[in-house]
Amino acid sequence: MSEQESQFILILFGGIFFAFFMSLFVVAIVVLHRQRQVQNQEKLKQLKADYDKMLLDIENEIQQETLSHVGRELHDNIGQLLSLAKLNLNSTKPERQAEGKEFLNQIIQEVRSLSKSLNLDWVESISVDEFISSQLNRIESTGFCKTGIESDQSFNQLAKDQKLVLIRVIQECLNNAIKHAKPTELSVKIYQNGVARKIEIKDNGEGFDTSLASQGSGMYNIKKRMETIGGKLEIDSKIGVGTLIRLQLPTPNKTSLNQP
Repeated sequence: MSEQESQFILILFGGIFFAFFMSLFVVAIVVLHRQRQVQNQEKLKQLKADYDKMLLDIENEIQQETLSHVGRELHDNIGQLLSLAKLNLNSTKPERQAEGKEFLNQIIQEVRSLSKSLNLDWVESISVDEFISSQLNRIESTGFCKTGIESDQSFNQLAKDQKLVLIRVIQECLNNAIKHAKPTELSVKIYQNGVARKIEIKDNGEGFDTSLASQGSGMYNIKKRMETIGGKLEIDSKIGVGTLIRLQLPTPNKTSLNQP
C-alpha cells in the first residue's frame, strides 16, 4: 500500500470519526434542549398552579371575612331593626305602624346589600379607592382611630386578579395596624411617581423593629403576594413613632402578571 493510499484511508477514517462525533454532539444537544424544554414546561405548570392556588386562598380568605361581617351585621344591625319593626307594627297607633314599615324597607335594603357581598363579583364593580375608603370608614365608625385617604386614582385600572390580590394585601396591612400598632391616626395615600404607582399606609402607632419583622410570616406573605402581581413591598417603622407601608406596582403599560 502506497503512502498516498495510507493518507487517504487515514483521512477517510478521520472524517468518518469526526462526522460520528459531530452526530453524537448534535444528538446530545437536542436531547439536552428537549430536557430543558420539559423542565421549563414543568416549572411553568407549577408556577401557574401556585398562582391559581394563591388566588383561591385569597378568595377564601375574603369570603370568610365577608361571612364574619355578614354574621355581625345580622346580629347587631338587622336583628335590632327587626326587633324595632316588630314593636312598631304591633302598636295600634298609625304613626308607629308607619315607622315599622320604614324599618322593614330599611331591612330589605340591608339584606340586599349583604347578599351582594356574599360573592366576589363586587371586586369588579368597586375601585381600589372605594374599597379603601369603605375600610377606613368602618374603622373610624368604631371610634378606634381617625382615618384619612388622599388619592390621584392611579390604581383605578387593574385586572380583576391584580385587584383581588391588592385588596387582600390592603386588608392585611390595615388589620395589622389595628391589631398591633394601636394608632390614633391611620391614613392612606395613593399616587403615581414616574413609572410606579404607590399606596402608602401610614399610622402613628407603636411601631416595631423592622430587622425582627422578617421572623414573622405575615409580612413575608404580603411581600410574596405583591411579587406575584409584579409589585413590591417596602416597610419603614420606628418604635414609638409609627409605621409606613408602601405597596408599589408598575404603571399600566408596564404591568405584567407573574403567571404563564
